[in-house]
Amino acid sequence: MPRRYDPERRQRIIDAAIRVVGRKGLAGLSHRSVAAEADVPLGSTTYHFTTLDELLVAALRQASEGFAKVVAAHGGLSDPRTDLAEGLAGWMGEWLAGDRTGVELEYELYLAALRRPALRPVAAEWADELARLLSGRTDPVTARALVALMDGICLQVLLTGASYDEEYARDVLARVIP
Repeated sequence: MPRRYDPERRQRIIDAAIRVVGRKGLAGLSHRSVAAEADVPLGSTTYHFTTLDELLVAALRQASEGFAKVVAAHGGLSDPRTDLAEGLAGWMGEWLAGDRTGVELEYELYLAALRRPALRPVAAEWADELARLLSGRTDPVTARALVALMDGICLQVLLTGASYDEEYARDVLARVIP
């Protein structure tokens, strides 16, 4: 039987992995569970991603675009007239008010880097890229502090189930910005 050309298969596998982790957590992720979710043969998942870590790296790269998309939708951080603390607090609120499952998934994959060293470079890429963008508006040390603070605020909201308090976020971010 001739091999069927399927240029979208790799992307479908990544999307399926994200859905599996979203529903079952990392413990539910396997080549078999992803193949079933993507409706592809098991061999396709191992062809495109030899190890689960390779698949998780691709999923983390894709999932970690959520906050960046919110920032980009508002013209990024380039406008010096935008109050940085207000902008960041608003963008975090918009991101957290969106698809909560996607935000939780993004953090689940991000935190998976604690136990899976293969994910660490991808997790670091996200933080480094945001710090690089923020460095256009402030110094690099402050930019890194803002990234850490935003991570902490978002994690507290996700872990406690509390409502996001944009005014608090704006005030605390403003304290870090010189």
